[in-house]
Amino acid sequence: MDIGSSIRAIRKRKNITIAQMCEKTGLSQGFMSQVETNKTSPSISTLENIAEALEVPLPYLLLRKDERMSVTRKDERAESTSGPDQLRVYHLGSTRHVRMVIAESQPGESTGREPRAHEGEEVHLVLKGRILAEQGEDRFELTEGDSFSWHACTPHRVTNIGDEPALVLIAVYTDEPNEQKLL
Repeated sequence: MDIGSSIRAIRKRKNITIAQMCEKTGLSQGFMSQVETNKTSPSISTLENIAEALEVPLPYLLLRKDERMSVTRKDERAESTSGPDQLRVYHLGSTRHVRMVIAESQPGESTGREPRAHEGEEVHLVLKGRILAEQGEDRFELTEGDSFSWHACTPHRVTNIGDEPALVLIAVYTDEPNEQKLL
């Protein structure tokens, strides 16, 4: 864990000098320098004082870089296709176990000829258009603003039954870390 570099980066971004940090925390400049260069590991109590001086929550200092907020700009979204109809999928963002995508389908297109299953749980929000969501004996026609969810381990299928393209926002949770591109 690279806590010292995080402390230094936050301190510099906020234009706080080491002397000001020492004044706020009561720590010596030598100790603060060792903390920032990862030559010593501060106690939780000391980290609480540093976090307070930097005006950040203590847990933020403990996050690894890959656990911090990630931003995907609209024009930087990865795109892929899914299913036999090659539905367009726009990848919005993900954490270790949750992915969020927008699936776009043209009239008549679906996620497959037959319902299919995969690992995970999904929550859907229809952003545009009219779709038919099917899982087992359940069949629901949904339009803009409607939402639905299911355990993806039960075969399911979504079809655009409208006269215009449909957009569906999908959040997918999996127990295993996200490495596959499931829809």
